[in-house]
Order: sequence, then C-alpha cells, then structure tokens
Amino acid sequence: MATEATIYVIDDDEAVRQSLEFLLKTAGISVRGFDSAQSFLDVLPIVDHGCIITDVRMPEITGIDLLKKVKQIKPELPVIVITGHGDIALAVEAMKIGAVDFLEKPFDDDHLLAAVKSALDREADLAKRKAEVGEIQDKLAALSNRERQVLEGLVAGNANKTIAFDLGISPRTVEIYRANLMTKMAANSLSDLVRMAMVAGILDGEKK
Repeated sequence: MATEATIYVIDDDEAVRQSLEFLLKTAGISVRGFDSAQSFLDVLPIVDHGCIITDVRMPEITGIDLLKKVKQIKPELPVIVITGHGDIALAVEAMKIGAVDFLEKPFDDDHLLAAVKSALDREADLAKRKAEVGEIQDKLAALSNRERQVLEGLVAGNANKTIAFDLGISPRTVEIYRANLMTKMAANSLSDLVRMAMVAGILDGEKK
C-alpha cells in the first residue's frame, strides 16, 4: 500500500513556514517543515514521495542549490519554489533546472493548493509509469533470444516473411515465436506490443 504523500516546506522565515504548514494541514495534507535547506537534505535520502515547497532565497544553501541537489538525489520529487518581488530571473532558472512551478509572494492560498495538487498528480503519474516500465522490462527479460529478435522485427514494422528471411528461419517458425512472445508479454494485440516496446524504449534506432 502506498504511503501518504507529504509536503516538505523549507523556509528560513518561521512565519512564512508556519503559515504554509497551517494552510496545508487545514486542507488535509500531510506536511513537514524545515528551517534550512541543510536540515531537509539530511533526511532527503529517506524521503519516499511527496512534494517540496522551498523559498528561493535562503542563507548558506539557497533554494536553487537545494533544487540542484534534489534533482541529483531524488529527480522524481517535484519542487515548487517561492519567490519574492524581482526574483523572476531566479524563478526561470529554477524552472530550467527542474522546478515544476513557482509562486510569487504574496500568493493566493488557492493558487498554492492547486500547484501542490498538480505536482502530486504529476509525481503519481511518474511513479505509475516507472512501475509500468519495470513490469515490461521483467517480461522482456523472460523472453528467449530468438523471441526478442522476433519482437524487435515486429516493432520495426517488418512482416513475418521479412523477419523469417532476416533470421534465417521459416515464416511458420516466426508465427510460433510471435504467439509465444505475445503470451509472455501479456499483449492483446500487435499495437499493444508496440506500445510496450515504446514504453521500454526498445524502439529507439529500430527504424529501417
């Protein structure tokens, strides 16, 4: 069972941090506050999933530096940065590094909650896709070498006869391998098989 998503609020301004914590808790969202980037980085390795909200301007380790470290250690963790007046350049830099959104002070409560929901939805989609890729790769690993070759021929758009010629086997044998790999991959159709190949990234460079 998936653990509850937590919002990690990082801001050296206690009043701002507590205000954000109160807003999120009132909305029924699990939240943890940190008064510095370093205090959060200390626990980052054990953070499961959720979303980070960080001020862009903090002493010692800035919000930008924090974002860079998060993207190195937990690249899938969404980050929302909070900026003050005149910090648009920093906000744009943050987005280029990988922040999913930025909010200018003073920001509307509903805007912040919407940004958090969007970030969590994005993280959930990413986690789901990651799990799907893992499942497909497990199925691919169970294929024999010949089944894998037939699969690569199919997703390249080749007909059975072409695959048979390329592999030096009969079209009938290709049909048998094709039926076997469809079963092993739990694919309902050729289009389903191609979609799986795209998700797993085995279509790259396959065009002929």
